[in-house]
Amino acid sequence: MEPTSFTPFPEKNLEGWPDWSILIVDDEQGMLNFLVKTLAPRCQFVMSASSAEEGAEWLRGHHADLVILDISLPGKNGVRWLKELREQGFTGEVILITAFADLDTAIEALRAGASDFILKPFRVPQILNAVKHCYERSRLRRENFVLKRAVAPLAVGGQALVGGSAAMQQLRAAIARVAPVNSTVLLQGESGTGKELVARELHAQGPRAAGPFVPVNCAAVSPELIESELFGHAKGAFTGATRARDGLFHYAQGGTLFLDEIAELPLPIQATLLRAIEDLQIRPVGSEQLMPVNLRIMAATNRRLADEVVDGRFRKDLFFRLQVVDLTLSPLRERKDDIAPLVEHFMGQLAPALGVAPLQISEPEMDFLRQYDWPGNVRELRNLVERSLILGSLNVSALYPGDTPRQAAAPGAGPTDLHTLEKRHILAVLDSVQGDKTRAAQLLGVSRRTLERRVAEWAGS
Repeated sequence: MEPTSFTPFPEKNLEGWPDWSILIVDDEQGMLNFLVKTLAPRCQFVMSASSAEEGAEWLRGHHADLVILDISLPGKNGVRWLKELREQGFTGEVILITAFADLDTAIEALRAGASDFILKPFRVPQILNAVKHCYERSRLRRENFVLKRAVAPLAVGGQALVGGSAAMQQLRAAIARVAPVNSTVLLQGESGTGKELVARELHAQGPRAAGPFVPVNCAAVSPELIESELFGHAKGAFTGATRARDGLFHYAQGGTLFLDEIAELPLPIQATLLRAIEDLQIRPVGSEQLMPVNLRIMAATNRRLADEVVDGRFRKDLFFRLQVVDLTLSPLRERKDDIAPLVEHFMGQLAPALGVAPLQISEPEMDFLRQYDWPGNVRELRNLVERSLILGSLNVSALYPGDTPRQAAAPGAGPTDLHTLEKRHILAVLDSVQGDKTRAAQLLGVSRRTLERRVAEWAGS
């Protein structure tokens, strides 16, 4: 007997219910019919099988979020098969049901990895409550994972995007238009312009705000591991894969997956990502199972992706798929009116965290900050405010030897003078870390590649 698939009913109502795939395994046709009738109108997809062997065959090629499993089955019983599923790396929820049970059986079932245990006969509310309980367990696990990855949570909800310049007003208007839709978003702009901040704001103002926001820096994961990081892997998929592992697509279910520095993805992974976005399903590394996903994709890069496509480093079809909505963030040097409110914002945010009093910035110092080119953009300005709070003063003359803030901001100071000051600042930071470009880039709030490009420009001039 082949497993039977039950597609969504016309009267399906998913409000408050998980968009899950559920496999029901029971050799009693009446119980199968009862469970399908109960769950199919409420869940995304329901499959039934009459034996562990039939269920295992279906699971080899499909994903199930929940298995409802009878203990007494012909051939392999439910507890034995559950143990095998867990050994093989199945991470979904499992509800065991049985008409004959004692305390020892219940303990054995829970030790085997069951999420819940229900005695037959049971009523509709019992099975619905058990399914909801499993869904909550799964949701809390995902949320806990996401929270552990959030090293420095950012403020959202309108307070994060500071500034009243024309560029910021246009950006806020664009966010208000784009946030309610589910389209993919591509954020382009220099390092430090706040692309992740904008992605978080889009998520916070959108219909998926209650779901997780899962960021991943594609440049920070080795090419050998990025596919597993995104899509997960099966047990034994590669050397060291001693157990199955869910990927970030799984943890972003119901929310937003933010792919930062997406231009760093290897071309083969770009192809896999394109399929995932197009088909709304993924295949963990080393697995035959396809897992449906329900999330929004946002991506960011500090490179011009159109140029990367021309140079053959980025797939044209993926570029077009990501570019459904394309937002380009202005560098700080093009919105100097925002510098003063940004300084005030960072002072108010960082001073209490550091346990120090906010600094008073003189007008000559503020004039200097407005004239500086800010290669690291808002991130560099924030780092400067933090260092100044720690040191107790905005000592610009110490950062730029030989020039005082008043001299730097004097009328008639031309662009060449400002570039010279920028060069002195960067070289001073490099000298302070004994030439460590990675550390210097972190202090400046720019990528190492940007720093190396600046240094190379000076060498050629």
